[in-house]
Amino acid sequence: MEKIAEIIRLHFKLDLSVRQTSSALNVSRSSVGDYCQKFKYLNLDVDDFLKLSIEKQEELLFPKTPNISQLDNKKVLPDCNYLHNELKKRKKTGITLALLHEEYKDSNPNGYYSYTQFREHYKRYVNTINPSMKQIYLVGERLFVDYSGLTVPIINKKTGETNKAQIFVAVLGASGYTFVDASYSQQQKDFINSHVKAYEFFQGCPRVVVPDNLKSAVISNNKKGIVINESYAALARYYNMAVEPTRPYKPKDKAKAEQGVLGIQRWIIASLRYQRFFSLDELNDAISILLDKYNNKIVKRFNKSRSELFNELDKPNLQTLPKERYVYKEYKEATVNVGYHVSLDKCEYSVPFEYLSKKVQIRYSNSTVEIYYKNSLIATHTKLHFAGSNSTKTEHMPKSHQYQSLKTNPGSFLNWANNIGINTVYWVKKELKSVKHPPNVYNKLNAILSLSKIHGKKELDLALQYALQNSLSKTSSIKSILDKKLYLQKELSDIHSHQIINYHENLRGNIYH
Repeated sequence: MEKIAEIIRLHFKLDLSVRQTSSALNVSRSSVGDYCQKFKYLNLDVDDFLKLSIEKQEELLFPKTPNISQLDNKKVLPDCNYLHNELKKRKKTGITLALLHEEYKDSNPNGYYSYTQFREHYKRYVNTINPSMKQIYLVGERLFVDYSGLTVPIINKKTGETNKAQIFVAVLGASGYTFVDASYSQQQKDFINSHVKAYEFFQGCPRVVVPDNLKSAVISNNKKGIVINESYAALARYYNMAVEPTRPYKPKDKAKAEQGVLGIQRWIIASLRYQRFFSLDELNDAISILLDKYNNKIVKRFNKSRSELFNELDKPNLQTLPKERYVYKEYKEATVNVGYHVSLDKCEYSVPFEYLSKKVQIRYSNSTVEIYYKNSLIATHTKLHFAGSNSTKTEHMPKSHQYQSLKTNPGSFLNWANNIGINTVYWVKKELKSVKHPPNVYNKLNAILSLSKIHGKKELDLALQYALQNSLSKTSSIKSILDKKLYLQKELSDIHSHQIINYHENLRGNIYH
């Protein structure tokens, strides 16, 4: 206490920081911060304060708390529940407890408590609230999310096996209004889709979402900093939210979520213990009915239901939802190959050729593929679902390739084959029919037909006749036929080189006999 004056002098006269003042006087930072905050609130002149005696300084900074039990019963008690709800709006309205006291005085001119007594009443009210609820959450600001430790079994009708449904719980900070969703896992896709459902349930989204440190949300959370999972960060960007994971070993950070989970376990999961479910939809329908009852139960300490508090506090202050529903996307890092394509799930997608050898990020859903370079979108494609397929856009090619692509189509290959021989035509048609996307075999066709320039047209046509009869289609196999002149073997000697075989789709080679 003897150092109060020196703390005030160093901080307010010499502009030393709290840390510097603490170090200079060997007083804890928390104590220095507390003294400075109290002095700042008094709004006194520093020099006048320093002239006062130590006793007077202590009296100003630490006024004795009045005994509430001895306060004048004629005075009107403040409505602490109202005060609590108003303070939740302070970020939007700028409200303070001091202003609320002024309003209280104006409303009760014949009997009111002083600010010190008023503040003591409110402090005692806060202390009556469950410790996990002592923090004042601003309206529409925070959403706490977590999974219940308890699960609900879902029975497979065909096999009788059971899967444990994971129960996702989302609780709004100011009102305690709660959303619940059952899914088969806590994996990233289910985790994010549960968030999307929650925002639709609330008809808006908060400014901050507070998850626990599960892997679907947080990669790491330590002294070096917080690394948010990229898919979760994308969700936050889409809804214009911040992600603030709970601190490790700080249970108060997730008290709101844990209280919500506990309530759901007691009032919903426990109520479902004797019911049997055969699908997630059945379970979520049952949860929805009980959730409505849970949110409409009167919360004794507020004398209002969570639904009422939600409509009063959170709902008017939530952010408006985007027009389009969020679509879950996965992320992958890739390097653009020499053919200005990137690989994803054994399929290839083109990017503008100038990004050759660059490292890019692929963001993809079940229907679309987006490719980014340094966070700028450089290419979009429809998602392919057959291994070996590729999506190539003409505008991504160099001009020389664009010209060549105009000449490359099924018709051009058939014309080329027709100039070589009838067996070559059948072989090309067979190759084109073997794939859903013809460009997938263009490189192969080009490589095979070009062999006519090395071995001759007649030789290639005979080699492809041999390949058709023996169900051979690999480029290496056809090259081997030509190199070893297998088409001249005795079993082909009775076949005239110009004879046409009826190659239909049921044709089988001698490999089948």
